[in-house]
Amino acid sequence: MPVSDSPALEIDGLIKDVGPIASLDGRMMRVLDGVSLSARFGQVTALLGANGAGKTTTLECAQGLQRRNGGTIRLLGQDPDSAGADLRARVGVMLQDGGLPPSARPLPLLRHIAAMYRNPRDIGGLVERLGIDTFTNTTVRRLSGGQKQRLALAACLVGNPEVVFLDEPSAGLDPQSRQIVFELIRELRDEGLAIVLTTHLLDDAQKLADYVFIVDGGRTVAQGTVPELLAQEGSTSSRSLMFEAAQGLDLAGLPAGLDAAEVSAGHYTVTGIQQPADLAALAQWWAAHDVMPASLHFAARNLEDVFLDISGRQIR
Repeated sequence: MPVSDSPALEIDGLIKDVGPIASLDGRMMRVLDGVSLSARFGQVTALLGANGAGKTTTLECAQGLQRRNGGTIRLLGQDPDSAGADLRARVGVMLQDGGLPPSARPLPLLRHIAAMYRNPRDIGGLVERLGIDTFTNTTVRRLSGGQKQRLALAACLVGNPEVVFLDEPSAGLDPQSRQIVFELIRELRDEGLAIVLTTHLLDDAQKLADYVFIVDGGRTVAQGTVPELLAQEGSTSSRSLMFEAAQGLDLAGLPAGLDAAEVSAGHYTVTGIQQPADLAALAQWWAAHDVMPASLHFAARNLEDVFLDISGRQIR
């Protein structure tokens, strides 16, 4: 597939209102208030955000499944709100809940979908690659969550799309299936497809994404490659240390340059550790305050740290 220099998807200032909401006196509620992003061919673009941040709504507007209230969207150069079947034939969509007919069986379903396209992918190859051949005689309603996810991915790809939207593609997958799906996504990227995905598993995003957009409160609040985001939010040489101890520790008086927070009862995160002397100073602080950690985890700063810094650490 030839790779175009033009973005496969461009969203600028996307606005989406829903309602009316009874608790808001019948007024509309704005769930998207200026989301902007782009996705290119030959790349995996990740859209990240906390629950309710607007990820799924953004993708559904981009796919033409919801109509926007403002802003512009160009998908393969067309407005999805007014485009016809020619555009939809070039786009594959994997919904978060699968959207599969419960009484269907995998092979007949994939053959039915393939028959709608001029140049479908090889069904046998997809079935074998995603392990669908192990449950071809089982109806969708009886499949496990991971099996449904693999079938939904095959249904998304069978039309041989140029742009692929994946909403939580690794949800419910066992480690083996997850690895197979990851490898397939990388191969699709190398073929030149534009892949747009959302996930709550930030480790997955860090492994897969070529470019990341983070939305919060219905707006795009950060973007960049993973190294760029790490560099923006803190030096990649900085480390985060997590430890467990008695809850409610007084964190005043930590060594200079170190910051700590109790992210949940008895679970603490310390940032700002950049050299061995910082670790030694922290150990001295523990000793001075009679703190013996029950567990320690020390790792390089990652995408999850960046995400939590931007979106906060409170449950929504």
